[in-house]
Amino acid sequence: MNHENTEVSVKDRYAAAAKVREAALCCPVEYDRQYLEIIPEEVIAKDYGCGDPSQFLQAGEVVLDLGSGTGKICFIASQVVGKSGRVIGVDMTDDMLEVAHRNAPIVAERIGYSNVEFRKGRIQDLALDLEALDKTLKETPLCGANAFLKAEELADNLRRNQPLVADKSVDVVVSNCVLNLVESKAKKQLFQEIFRVIRDGGRAVISDIVCDEAVPERLQNDPELWSGCISGALTEKEFLDAFAAVGFYGIELVKRDTEPWQTVEGIEFFSVTVQAFKPTQVPNKECNQAAIYLGPFQRVLDDDGRWFERGQRHAVSQRTFERYQKPPFKGQFALISPKKAISPENAPAFDRAPGQVRPPFETKGRDFRLSTPASQCCEPGTDCC
Repeated sequence: MNHENTEVSVKDRYAAAAKVREAALCCPVEYDRQYLEIIPEEVIAKDYGCGDPSQFLQAGEVVLDLGSGTGKICFIASQVVGKSGRVIGVDMTDDMLEVAHRNAPIVAERIGYSNVEFRKGRIQDLALDLEALDKTLKETPLCGANAFLKAEELADNLRRNQPLVADKSVDVVVSNCVLNLVESKAKKQLFQEIFRVIRDGGRAVISDIVCDEAVPERLQNDPELWSGCISGALTEKEFLDAFAAVGFYGIELVKRDTEPWQTVEGIEFFSVTVQAFKPTQVPNKECNQAAIYLGPFQRVLDDDGRWFERGQRHAVSQRTFERYQKPPFKGQFALISPKKAISPENAPAFDRAPGQVRPPFETKGRDFRLSTPASQCCEPGTDCC
């Protein structure tokens, strides 16, 4: 199925689903009832998904929801991030956006603040504002053989000068069962766009449908299966690899359904939620720091190709040292700073081979000969030792 047919089938089906609920477009999902109580029933009834990425959000964050539909996840997220946060929903279907726009003031009145906006765009091209392009084309009607080229030129100008979502402008990108709807050839661009709009140190939290076997081409060519979140699904490994390929790290399955949502010709399709982090621009410097992997596995390999043996004091760079203090690695390593701190600005580049051990004298100092009495192991007045 070509790109045009894929997108048309998706738009048509979801336009219809914005008017009449279609049960086949969603998986059973348990949402926090306290957040649903203020959302109009129309939004809940006509919104479709396979997970709840909003439960991984935090107060004050700027959130971008891809394929926001009628706005349910956006309206839940607006309550989670609070008045100091902000939520942006992007969708390409006019009927879905109409429901979302119409209900946004109702939600704002009920929660006491307005922090949600909806924009029209394609999630694999987050730089192009489709409403702005529509307006530009109406003001500058095109005709003749060069019309297509001129339209492309106008679109490129909008991407550069008035992007729908700017580079590094959001803390978290969420999505609920939408990435599989993007045609195969555009999926790489889709993940690149997600990475582009997230600030350094931000993350993506994506709920989607994956499969246990590759979907054969004849099923991919079925528009009903494609728009039904089936034939556009990636295998579980392909889905995780797609995040790594564009630069995400710390990629983890924070939720994985054990039972398939649907089985088609023996291929099982099930829901997962993936969290992935965008690196910060911390220098890769040698500051005599070490990390000890605490277990339970005998050995692990990180996203930079560095392996760690359980209980071994491994040399790490300033970048890795800072990374392991934060989720999703926090608590998995004992981190050892040198007795005498080394400023990254004055430190040389880190050039240790993967898995190299950090001798204790490098963190303590070669002249470290201190002797101390036994440390106090229990509270004063108790007998615990």
